[in-house]
Amino acid sequence: MDENIINNNFLLQVDNGNTPYLTEAAKWAKFLSIIGFIICGLLVLTGVFSGSFFASLAQADNELNAMGSIGSTFFAMWFILCALLYFFPSYYLFNFASKMQIALRNNDQISLNDSFKSLKSCLKFWGILLIIILCFYALAIVFAMLGSAFIG
Repeated sequence: MDENIINNNFLLQVDNGNTPYLTEAAKWAKFLSIIGFIICGLLVLTGVFSGSFFASLAQADNELNAMGSIGSTFFAMWFILCALLYFFPSYYLFNFASKMQIALRNNDQISLNDSFKSLKSCLKFWGILLIIILCFYALAIVFAMLGSAFIG
């Protein structure tokens, strides 16, 4: 029972041996977060232009008119939703990198703690999103098995 109690007097410190690793991790995290922001922008642009693409496709063919308006709205919203989902981990990763660089440059414990808090938020976001996606896959497998049982 006493093993589960965390001793609050135990403090971890960043020493000179770990500073290069954290500096390099912060640089890579900033690079990945900036690429993530660029991808978010490209997804939003793709959503906007896919909407106009399907709308122009619907105007060219009368049979596709109803599908074109539904398809344009669906794809536009899908790409914007993906951009929104990808924005948050990129934002948390950028915060981690920025605060880690400040912490290492200024020897600031508060910035170091905040940077690890942002890293935790990034990893937690990806973990929860992965659980949600795996649940959708499990549901799809169950429905596929039920569908095949009723058909066969």
